[in-house]
Formats: sequence, C-alpha cells, structure tokens
Amino acid sequence: MNRIDRLVAILTTLQSKKNITAKFIADKYKISERTVYRDLKALGEIGVPISFESHKGYSILQGFFLPPISLTSEEANSLILISTLSEKFADKTTKTHIENAISKITASLRADKKEEVGFLQSQIKIYNSPNTLEVSNYLTETQKAIITKQILKIVYINNKEEKSIREIEPIGLTFYSNQWHLIAWCWKRNAYRDFKIKKINHLENLIEPFRKSNHLDVNDYIKSLEQK
Repeated sequence: MNRIDRLVAILTTLQSKKNITAKFIADKYKISERTVYRDLKALGEIGVPISFESHKGYSILQGFFLPPISLTSEEANSLILISTLSEKFADKTTKTHIENAISKITASLRADKKEEVGFLQSQIKIYNSPNTLEVSNYLTETQKAIITKQILKIVYINNKEEKSIREIEPIGLTFYSNQWHLIAWCWKRNAYRDFKIKKINHLENLIEPFRKSNHLDVNDYIKSLEQK
C-alpha cells in the first residue's frame, strides 16, 4: 500500500470509530507506530481536524465530512450481522474487503450511532468449533475471474488426494455442504466440473480470455444437477 492510499485508509478508519489508538492503526496496516504519528501529522497539515485524548486515542471532529450515505439503525445493524458471519463463511481476502467496506459505511454515521455499532460488534460472536469451515484464500481471485471471464490455472487435489494441474473457465460460485464450490469449464476433462475451493492448492490468473464461447449460466448448471 503506497502512502497516499494508506493516508486515505487511516482517515476512513478514524471516521469509522470514536477513538483509535496509534497501536490499533499500526497493527491494522502493518506499519510502525512512528509511521502512524508521521501520517497523523501529515493529515493534520492538510487540514484534517484530528484530536487526541489521553488513554483514549485519536479522533476526528464530528462533522468534518458530510456523510456520503444515510443509514437507519436497523440497516447498519443488519450490515454488522452480515459482516460478523463473514468470519466463518469468507476467506481472509474477502474478510479484509468486508472490514474495509464496513469501516467506510460506519464513517457516515453520527457519533452516537457509531457507539451503538461498536457495542453491537462487540456483542456478536461466531463460535468456531473444531469442525469449523476451512476456506482457502481464493474467493476474491475467483470472483474477479468470473466477472472478467479470464482463464485460471489451478493445482487441484481431489478426494483421493491426487494432485492435478487444470486450466479452467469459471462461471460461478455456490455454497453447499458447508463449503464453497467453484463451477467451471475444465479443459483437462472437456466438461463442466465442480471444484471445492478449499481443495485448490494453488491458483494463478493467466490473464487470458475464455476460449470457449456460450458457457452455461451457473443457475442452469445447478438445475441440471437437480434433475439427475
């Protein structure tokens, strides 16, 4: 992350909570506290009204930015619930995107609503049992390939623990049997295949457009399975 992006990210984080410590910012963006102090000073120099309270941390004076959106308490609480569920059903990269999105949304709330949201977040927990769903870190990459219609090269391990290299054209994602599945055309098998995300050992986007035209819609593919 370059410095400009980091300054914007820190500013968004400051807006999303009432008080934030330098350590929290340092841990979140994997930088030193010394760098945090420099970044906060830079934000202050360009006119961002940052205040500091001993034993509490840093904050931005309310009203500095006009809220880009307006949410009701119920809407904000619903988003917090969904973001909490991501702890179990999303991979690390997706969780990061969700956390950043929630921070941007929370930044638009009034100070009293931010306190309510912060309290609710602290009171909703997902119990992770020993059989908790394991997800690899490829959900974001597969989503992008589905949208851009680009070929993926994967190393896949089947149920017999046999490893194979495949070039696939992903058409959709589905969730069942407590795990994510990627539906894709497999050039090794010349047919559509259902790949368990957690069984993908390695993934590379070849940045090449699909070679096959007229792919099935993922909904039609799933319906075809239901008819068998």
